[in-house]
Amino acid sequence: MSLQKRLNFAVKGKSFLEFKQEQLIFAIKKLWSDYKIQRKNYLNLFIEVMICLQQTYMEMGKNNFKIISSLSKIQFTPTINVNYVKKIGNVVPEIEYELIRKERLPAYSFEYTSHYLDDLIKKLTNLFNIMIHLAEIEDVMLKHSLSFKKITRRIHGLNNIIIPSLSQEIKKIKDILEEVQRENFVRLKSIKDLIYEKKFIKM
Repeated sequence: MSLQKRLNFAVKGKSFLEFKQEQLIFAIKKLWSDYKIQRKNYLNLFIEVMICLQQTYMEMGKNNFKIISSLSKIQFTPTINVNYVKKIGNVVPEIEYELIRKERLPAYSFEYTSHYLDDLIKKLTNLFNIMIHLAEIEDVMLKHSLSFKKITRRIHGLNNIIIPSLSQEIKKIKDILEEVQRENFVRLKSIKDLIYEKKFIKM
């Protein structure tokens, strides 16, 4: 009975793991579709940023750009907050990113700067947002993939080792019990025949 309980538990465990495996496959597929879209947007925006940066360099020079960049850092305060949530058994991060601007006016003069500079700042802000979202998706996909690998290994272990081993042990015990039952039946029949013969001889 103990082995049968273990076997039932192993079969139920296998069903639960298979259900969790299907959930992970569905989640990974959904994440992968989102990741491909976001990655395409990121690459397109990255190209736009590089073109805009090159145009800014050409109009105002690298040194002037570096000075303005250093001044602009004072106006912006990046804040990042990472919260951890549980999804399909995995603890995954949710990143909250915000670029707080203290001053409304830019830290540079419009007279001696490139007209591409404002566009560059906007594009870079969007690029960081997409980059962080991509990092979130990549981390979740990686953790889901590792969980999928572990679950698959456990299912194979249950299918190929634990369940067959328990089934074999139960079969052996059943065979032994059946053999003992047959021997007891033969023994009881022999005793019954012996008692009957003795009664017949006495008569």
